[in-house]
Amino acid sequence: MRTRFLAALLIAAAALGYAAQAAAQSGKRSEPSGKPPQAALGDRTRNLDFLFGALKLAPDDVTAKAIEERIWAVWTASRSDTANLLMTRVKTAIEAKDLDLAVTLLDAIVKIKPDYVEAWNRRATIYYMKKDYGHALADIRQVLKREPRHFGALAGFGLILQDIGDDRQALEVYRRALALYPRMERIPDLVKTLQEKIEGRDI
Repeated sequence: MRTRFLAALLIAAAALGYAAQAAAQSGKRSEPSGKPPQAALGDRTRNLDFLFGALKLAPDDVTAKAIEERIWAVWTASRSDTANLLMTRVKTAIEAKDLDLAVTLLDAIVKIKPDYVEAWNRRATIYYMKKDYGHALADIRQVLKREPRHFGALAGFGLILQDIGDDRQALEVYRRALALYPRMERIPDLVKTLQEKIEGRDI
C-alpha cells in the first residue's frame, strides 16, 4: 500500500511540475497565431503523434523523460488565459493542501473548457488523494475519452484498481500504459509484481 501511494504521489508531482512549465508556454501561445482553430488542432495532434512515436523508440531513460515532458507540455497547454489563471490557483491550493478549493477551481475549468484534458486529469489526481475513487474514476474516463494515450491517467487508473483489489484489471491497464510508454517510471516494477502475484493464483 505504501509503495502504491508513493507512486501515486510521484505521478501527481510530475504532472504538477510539467503544468507549471507549460503554463508559461501556453500563455505565450495564447496570442493569435494567424491559424484557424482547426489548423492549430491539427498541428497539436500531429505533434503528439510524433512524440508518442518517439516515446516508444526512446533508447534510454533520459531521452524518454525528455519526450515525456514535451507530451505533458502539450497536454497542459490550455490555450485559454482564464484556464491558465485558474490552473495556477489550483497549484497554489494543492501546495497549501486545500484540496477542496483545488476541486472547486477545477470544477470551474472543466465547465468553461470541457475539452481541456489536463483539468480532468488533475481533478482525478486530487480525488485519488482524497480517496474518492468513484469521482476519480469518472474523471479518468473523461480523460481517456478525450486522450486514450494518456499514460498518466492509465497509471492512476491502475493504482485505484490495485487499491480496490482488482489486480487483474490493474495489470491490464498498466500494460496499456507501457505499450505507450515502455520506460515509464515504476510501472514496469508494478507489472512484474502483479504478474508474479497473479501467476500464483488459479488462472
